[in-house]
Amino acid sequence: MEYADLIHEIILGQVTRKLSRTYKEIRTNTKGEKRVEYEGFYPDMVLGNHGMALALLEVETADSISDKQADHWKSLSGLGLKLVLMIPKDQKVRVTDLLWSKGMMDKVSIGTYEISVQMP
Repeated sequence: MEYADLIHEIILGQVTRKLSRTYKEIRTNTKGEKRVEYEGFYPDMVLGNHGMALALLEVETADSISDKQADHWKSLSGLGLKLVLMIPKDQKVRVTDLLWSKGMMDKVSIGTYEISVQMP
């Protein structure tokens, strides 16, 4: 497994645990897997309650953020659900610029993560 894929899976697991208080139904697609579909798309996570999908979540790494990926986000944001992007903290300006350029800044929520190692 590549480093970026490993980071993706770790963040997906952490987000799942964190959101389990808010959403009772969390369905996840791990990297390269297509188990959970929403209207023809396979987001990293579909969040819902009481049988109703409420939000889609995508976890991105620095390597996966691109203009092509922004087009994918635009497609997801047009499905009528809240779209949440989890991105590396140091990529927030880049992603914000991409969202503005694609005209979807108002349709997407951004969450950030960073991996910190502290030595004594």
